[in-house]
Amino acid sequence: MKLINKRNKQYTQVFHLFTEEEWAKTGKNFNKNISTFFTGKKNEIFINAHEEGITYFIGLGKSTLENFEIQQVANKFSQTQKKNIQAAPTLVLADFFTEKQFEEFVKGLLLGTYNYPFDKTHPFWNFKFEIHVENLSPKKLDIILQKAEALCNGQVACQDWLNKPANLKKPDIFNAYLKNLAKKYQLKYTVFNRKKCEELGLGAYLSVNQGSAYDAAFTILEYNTTAKKAKTIGLVGKCVLFDTGGVSLKNPTNMHYMKSDMGGATAVLGTLIYASEMNLPVNIVAVLPVTDNAISERAYLPSDVVTAYNGKTIEVLDTDAEGRLTLADGLSYLSKNYKTDILIDLATLTGSSVRMFGDTCGALFSNNEELKNLLIKTGDATNQRLWNLPLWDVWKDDIRSDVADLKNISMKPLGDCIIAAKFLEQFIENHPKWAHLDIAGVAFGNTNYAKEKAATGYGVQLLSYLIENYH
Repeated sequence: MKLINKRNKQYTQVFHLFTEEEWAKTGKNFNKNISTFFTGKKNEIFINAHEEGITYFIGLGKSTLENFEIQQVANKFSQTQKKNIQAAPTLVLADFFTEKQFEEFVKGLLLGTYNYPFDKTHPFWNFKFEIHVENLSPKKLDIILQKAEALCNGQVACQDWLNKPANLKKPDIFNAYLKNLAKKYQLKYTVFNRKKCEELGLGAYLSVNQGSAYDAAFTILEYNTTAKKAKTIGLVGKCVLFDTGGVSLKNPTNMHYMKSDMGGATAVLGTLIYASEMNLPVNIVAVLPVTDNAISERAYLPSDVVTAYNGKTIEVLDTDAEGRLTLADGLSYLSKNYKTDILIDLATLTGSSVRMFGDTCGALFSNNEELKNLLIKTGDATNQRLWNLPLWDVWKDDIRSDVADLKNISMKPLGDCIIAAKFLEQFIENHPKWAHLDIAGVAFGNTNYAKEKAATGYGVQLLSYLIENYH
């Protein structure tokens, strides 16, 4: 995809944006017939075709709308009108916009063109789409377009991989993609197969992988900046490409949705793309423990005791609580082998978080007040919201085992998202600035581009915004 910032006096396509207040002030300057059908209300669209081209009047609603709401309006406009939008010199008119608001509008335009299977024949992606803004200098507009493109490239990669059917994202396929991605963006790429994982002692991860027909692919991607004294961000993304539940088999009714159990990994993937394209002055170490959770004669069983990378033993009571096992080794490996300023893991981890929050927000757990507040603030700014839940030590009593250091679930039918977070805390090696994001309810759900549930792209804007502004 390539957006062009080029001054062109012949605009065959115009996007004219109005809040209700702006329309009330300036609407009288337009054809009276337009006012019959257009008032500036949120998501309202009026199309005016004329000899010189076409003008889209786009309503934003109240003037107090948040930046993310502008992105939402642009997204919906682009989604509903993408069959009509042309690859032509396009002028965006909104004199009252700030630079940030223009950026959000352009992001929404691009993201709204997303289809699954992704249609790269759309003008925004297949042609050099020209976009112009009268009250911004070419230099400032170039920066806005660069950021919008980078963000959309990251989020589309996130959505594409989460949406792919299971047979098109087997571990070997996905890992080949990661290897090529690392080459494209000059990331350091490391992968451990099953034999190497055994040598290293990644026993919690291997217990999940042992039932798979595919080799282990415990993957580390490193983005390194040339900036001096840069912060280092550690990211761990749950990467279970398909989750049958293992021997603790899931109900088959909605099992087809379990292609989405790599939502944490795809959020990390999209963030790495954004950081690379924007040359952000930070270092990122990303761990993706790639596997599926399959059933076979080799699959791990309830009552198994496995030894994690940090030496702690885990009694497996439920093989469908596999994500926390792969994350446990991911967290402890990263913590023991890299020095990071903050450590964040993301996972489509528990039905408990879905029942608690639905698709309104992710569940947040953190051992650091500053990081917790930063994530909440960033979530509010990007509309990829988070709600903080406790990590009290009383919850640790529920995962004590008679035969191991820990058990992977509590036998109590409550608070499983908290139990999972408390379990993961045992593998951060006392990292002082850690957060766990349970995004099971928000990574995959109802969207405006698919009839069934599909990838939302949750996490890419959250992490990208946080990392870009973390110094």
